[in-house]
Amino acid sequence: MVPAPFIVVVDANVLFPLTLRDTVLRAAAAEFYQLRWSREILDEMERNLVSTGTMATEKASRLRTTMERVFPEAMVTGFDSLVSSMRNDAKDRHVVAAAVKAGAHVITTSNRKDFTPLPEGREAQSPDEFLCNLFDLAPDAFVELPREQAADLQKPPVSFDELLSRLAKPVPKLVAAVRNSIDDK
Repeated sequence: MVPAPFIVVVDANVLFPLTLRDTVLRAAAAEFYQLRWSREILDEMERNLVSTGTMATEKASRLRTTMERVFPEAMVTGFDSLVSSMRNDAKDRHVVAAAVKAGAHVITTSNRKDFTPLPEGREAQSPDEFLCNLFDLAPDAFVELPREQAADLQKPPVSFDELLSRLAKPVPKLVAAVRNSIDDK
């Protein structure tokens, strides 16, 4: 598979749920797309993981550090001067400004309503739409991502089917596509 040339900014709400975050990051590591985020996006992810009681402060900090180490090219900086010119919801203007600075055509977010209007040539996609688009690039290769993800989950062990069940809530169309792809074989 040829690495996807397109750049995608991933919003904090996509990085918050464990199983979805893992799938999205695995797709970036497998070069289905070029991952981008900002300090503000990672700050929000980390803050929300702690404030909801999902993770202790130290664990959330370690997660962020690991993400930054594994994806050093993902960090977008130098976009502060663009924030005020964005016209979408004020609390998410920094995300759009980072996308403009990075040259990203796609922002994946769970709250697309806060991402209108967007500058010309940019679009907001739900995690489900985004991952389905990646699946369509190379279905067989993409199916391997959740297979490997399930195999890596050891404490406690999680079967491939259990993993798909966990993903069914945030990305139901993707799960249906993966299941149909397997059934067709």
